[in-house]
Amino acid sequence: MPPPAQPDRFGFLHIDLNSFFASVEQQLHPEYRGRPLAVVPTMADTTCCIAASYEAKTLHIKTGTQVGEAKRLCPDIILIEGSHTEYAKYSKRIAEAVELICPVSHTPSIDEMVCELMGREQEPPRARKIALEVKQSIYTHVGEALRCSIGMAPNRYLAKIASDMQKPDGLIGLLPSQLPRAIAHLELRDLPGVGARTEVRLNAKGITTMEQLLALDRTGMHQLWDSVWGDRLYHWLRGADTGDDGAPIPSDIQKSLGHSHVLAPEHRSEAGSWAVAHKLLHKASMRLRMEKFYTASLAVTIRYQLTKEQAEARSEHGKVKRHFSGIKNSGWAMEARFRDCQDTLTLLDVLRSLWAKRPQGSEFQRPFFVGVTLRNLIPEDEHQAELFADPNNRAQLSTTMDKLNLKYGHTTLHFAGMLPARDSAPTRIAFTQIPVQYGVDYM
Repeated sequence: MPPPAQPDRFGFLHIDLNSFFASVEQQLHPEYRGRPLAVVPTMADTTCCIAASYEAKTLHIKTGTQVGEAKRLCPDIILIEGSHTEYAKYSKRIAEAVELICPVSHTPSIDEMVCELMGREQEPPRARKIALEVKQSIYTHVGEALRCSIGMAPNRYLAKIASDMQKPDGLIGLLPSQLPRAIAHLELRDLPGVGARTEVRLNAKGITTMEQLLALDRTGMHQLWDSVWGDRLYHWLRGADTGDDGAPIPSDIQKSLGHSHVLAPEHRSEAGSWAVAHKLLHKASMRLRMEKFYTASLAVTIRYQLTKEQAEARSEHGKVKRHFSGIKNSGWAMEARFRDCQDTLTLLDVLRSLWAKRPQGSEFQRPFFVGVTLRNLIPEDEHQAELFADPNNRAQLSTTMDKLNLKYGHTTLHFAGMLPARDSAPTRIAFTQIPVQYGVDYM
């Protein structure tokens, strides 16, 4: 039985900032406007673009394009190493501009915001007026180089879909009376939550088009996904509100925190990778204390670039790992468990003991990626203090360092091991996580 007819009203606006990182750079540098530009994590041909301006996208340069390939497609492309502090600042300024028009109810990522409409705001003409005023507020209060696409729909899931249907600077509304035919032309991958692996699984079950998916009844959708997700999706795609609107279900407690970094060419050595790992731990342990956690586990990951000959030899015995940058690699990871702590020196001792166990040999001489993760997080109020006080005052030392680093910058006071990489591994912004400002820095 189809769901009951829904009134033709919009419950949500989904604001998607277009080519956000690249647009911020064009706002900061007017001379870059109208020119192909890409933001990169580090200046190396082997890494990938993490954002591209629309001028670059017309040349088939996009997120994930290898820098060397981007140069081939456009020899004059402007490459900028991302200033993530600036992106976090602009995200905050844009949210404030949106708030002048309509309260922001959710922030799914650094370049997305959701507004929930109430009462008469949900009427299509009024919702469209609010959306246009949001665009104007961003333009007026933040910058003319920053554009957004806005999706209007009765639930959050459809609003997200609508925001991707017209770029750049789009405004699309999906009303219940237009559904599901208004989305029948989309690809399966256009649905939030349907990635490459899910698409393969759906194809294996005989679903290759959106029309086929929409033709399923609720029972069929449940069987296709083999979970309540199928029931929810059936209702969302028809404009119904199931209560959670596609919002991720939060866990009871944060499980981990950490940092990773693709090494710049000058740090792709034993000494350079250790210095970067040291800095990543320095940032992670400071965040641990700022967020009021203890940790009982530390994991380190290293990826090593393979030569052409090594990759060919490995491919004879199995699949060779390929980093998103295209680098063929071998990987190593190890985790250590210990009594929960939060001071940098103790964690550094653990990292050093793990580092000593990294693999040796010809395939492990060219590190290009390092990650440090603190797991098994314990809230401070659940931490059981040790019977005997720390004789070396390590906790007090970390607290003193935090006070200075919060005031002057998180690399102001640090241990000597990270000195060669002091200015490396800047804060990376994952699209699903917004760095928090601690003192003068974002981490």
